[in-house]
Amino acid sequence: MENSGTIGRDGRLLGVDYGERRTGIAISDGTRTIAFPRETLECPHIEQAAAAVARIAAAEKVAGIVVGWPLNMDGSEGPRTARTRQFMDEVAKRTDIPLERCDERLSTRIAEDALIEAGTRREKRRQVVDKLAAQVILQGYLDRAAFAAGSEEFP
Repeated sequence: MENSGTIGRDGRLLGVDYGERRTGIAISDGTRTIAFPRETLECPHIEQAAAAVARIAAAEKVAGIVVGWPLNMDGSEGPRTARTRQFMDEVAKRTDIPLERCDERLSTRIAEDALIEAGTRREKRRQVVDKLAAQVILQGYLDRAAFAAGSEEFP
């Protein structure tokens, strides 16, 4: 299961937007100020996605993995939450890198709206929306962590 709350204060983080067909990946800078979209994985099986995330996390030498937690709009958990819990369990079997979950409500919508506003065609949006959603999730995590730490740089 996820090691919620165990990510240290130093090192880059990996952001993950897990989906049944595609999984978006984002990565932070070393100062944990900015999240960058990295890639979209086409992994239809939970084990494949978990193995790919563990490989990327090891290759990037990240200090933690932040996984989007798909709550319903009312804050309750549903079938997607249970599937994401399974995914996190699979990742935890493959790496000792700490995992933490982060509320992902509206992350895909925010990413999709940004792409539409930028004039991105529908085919291209489908290719990049997941990694942008991972970026939104990770950036939200970074911003909340900076605020909680009393960062003077937080807007």
